[in-house]
Amino acid sequence: MKQNRLSSFLSKEFKHIFRDKRSMLILFGMPIVQLLLFGYVITNELKNANVAVLDKSKDATTKKIIGALDASNYFQCTDFLTDESQVHEALRSGKVKMVVVFDANFERNLVDRKKALVQVVADAAEPNVANASVGYTSQIVNKAVNDIFHQDMNRGVIVQPRMVYNEEQQNVFMFVPGTMALILMLISAMMTSITIAREKERGTMEILLVSPLRPSQIIMGKVLPYFFLSFINAVVILLLSQYVFGLPIRGSYVLLLAESMLFILMALSLGILISTVSASEQQAMFISMFALLMPTMLLSGFIYPVENMPSWLQVICNIIPARWFIVIVKGIMLKGSDLVGVWKETLVVVGFTAIFIIGSIKKFKVRLE
Repeated sequence: MKQNRLSSFLSKEFKHIFRDKRSMLILFGMPIVQLLLFGYVITNELKNANVAVLDKSKDATTKKIIGALDASNYFQCTDFLTDESQVHEALRSGKVKMVVVFDANFERNLVDRKKALVQVVADAAEPNVANASVGYTSQIVNKAVNDIFHQDMNRGVIVQPRMVYNEEQQNVFMFVPGTMALILMLISAMMTSITIAREKERGTMEILLVSPLRPSQIIMGKVLPYFFLSFINAVVILLLSQYVFGLPIRGSYVLLLAESMLFILMALSLGILISTVSASEQQAMFISMFALLMPTMLLSGFIYPVENMPSWLQVICNIIPARWFIVIVKGIMLKGSDLVGVWKETLVVVGFTAIFIIGSIKKFKVRLE
């Protein structure tokens, strides 16, 4: 008899769990997604990084070395520069992570037993990637030269690394932009979604909806405090990064703050959208954790470079808003980019904001009807 009661109770509990499809998705979907993400994302290997080449020598040896770089799994020679003045612009655009510069008369110097110089100019905004790039380039160049001349020519080849945007290769230069994106995303989106979902769960939202306030005023009243709190957080993070960690702000302060406000607005819109599809405060928290925290940490370039991930995962990274904001912050702070330099990323964040606002309005209207 007791066993029958227990069986009935267990049966009821299982039915209750299986009935909630969103909880089932989180329960079984999250471990699978986490396992796949960690398996593919957590790697320090350099894969197919885009590099530019400035070949001042243009001889058979440099062409074979460029071919060896391109044939490796580490690099893709995507840009071929014609002038020294293009080196900085190529790196600042973010299209390439490194520029390999062959000195004039490279082959002639090797034949004459003189020093042949290869300068490796690396974007050190991500110091680990920059160090790995320089190391792999040095190995490939030396091996290619030895193969071409069929003897040890390493003493003649000088691979000269030059780090830009983070000359001292401090890891804090990489972590501050990502931390800023994570904090703003969590405060703005997660707190907004949880607050509105809590109002719905407790029934107080219904009371507000029958009040003289319009729905848009209710939503504004809920999100504006978080907008100001998040903006204050952004200012505090920037002050700490500059005066405590020594992170430079080479671009415009006004542009950086304006971009931060745009990102906060996007995150608030996302928080409202999450609250409209959440039935409870707990569900809003789970969705926020699943949709915001983990992707922002793993797929935004915060810790692991997006370029090192598989191509299919890089496509997914493009729908992570924090990815674009981190590029904007790094561009303005470390590279001194202006709006022209980050307009594409800004446009993407504006697009995300518009989509989330439109989605929230539609969901909210459906609920009111």
